[in-house]
Amino acid sequence: MSLLETRGLTAFYGDFQALFGVDLVLEQGEIVAVIGANGAGKTTLLRSVAGLNPTGSQAVRFDGEAIGGMAAYRVARRGIALVPEGRKLFPSLTVEENLLVGARTGRAGGWNLERVYALFPSLAQRRAHLAQQVSGGEQQMAAIGRALMGNPRLLLCDEVSLGLAPLVVNVIYQAFRALSEDGVSLVVVEQDIGTALAAADRVYCLQHGRVSLNGRPSELARERISRAYFGI
Repeated sequence: MSLLETRGLTAFYGDFQALFGVDLVLEQGEIVAVIGANGAGKTTLLRSVAGLNPTGSQAVRFDGEAIGGMAAYRVARRGIALVPEGRKLFPSLTVEENLLVGARTGRAGGWNLERVYALFPSLAQRRAHLAQQVSGGEQQMAAIGRALMGNPRLLLCDEVSLGLAPLVVNVIYQAFRALSEDGVSLVVVEQDIGTALAAADRVYCLQHGRVSLNGRPSELARERISRAYFGI
């Protein structure tokens, strides 16, 4: 049984349809990258899984349970955490206070401040700084750490590399691989095709709200990916 499945997932914003029958499968401990141009539906896909966009109950299944349309706080308590695009940290709180917010799901598990600081040592040095006073890379690490404090089984990461230096992106993706090896599964939305292919066990490409290609990076030729990405 797969950890996460979407089955014919559709999503709307008012009268505008953003997703058209998206099927996606994620296994335990796997990293799946979702790529596609702006407006392809990548963020909408994550929001639908996280309970922030309404969808049919059977359209999203987590560990065998139908969770489509479930309230976001209930989804979080089942072990799904979202790292949103733009980080969405609380600017008036310190780095450490932002991390502690993530623990309010009440889920039991091994993630705590000490373990987050071990994963991202620079956060330990900046723990008492306001979130708005640290670098963009440290803010992204804090957003990931906040999600981990909820002890998730599945981490949904939206555009984590956007605007960051390559060195910082490398640190974050090394952390993702360590999380995967520890049993945490990840769905990572990524516009950088090279980064996605290097990090993921499997890749899905979205185009205009539909899956245009999926498979293992080693099996996908660059030309096929480019056609699926750009529709040419």
